[in-house]
Amino acid sequence: MSSKAKIVVSPKSPAVDCTLVDYSAGGACLEVFPMVTLPDRVELVYGSVRKKCRIVWRRGIRIGVAF
Repeated sequence: MSSKAKIVVSPKSPAVDCTLVDYSAGGACLEVFPMVTLPDRVELVYGSVRKKCRIVWRRGIRIGVAF
């Protein structure tokens, strides 16, 4: 899949660029490089889609989110 997306941490913070590795109805796998510290709840922006999500796992530069 590998498409560009953004992670919004808060309205006043700049968005974090990421790569959407896998996407399903319940969540997604994202690749964030360089690795940054993210809070447990973020918003994923992918094209015209905005999803509030929670980070459920972290492995190196990859994170898993649930919608």
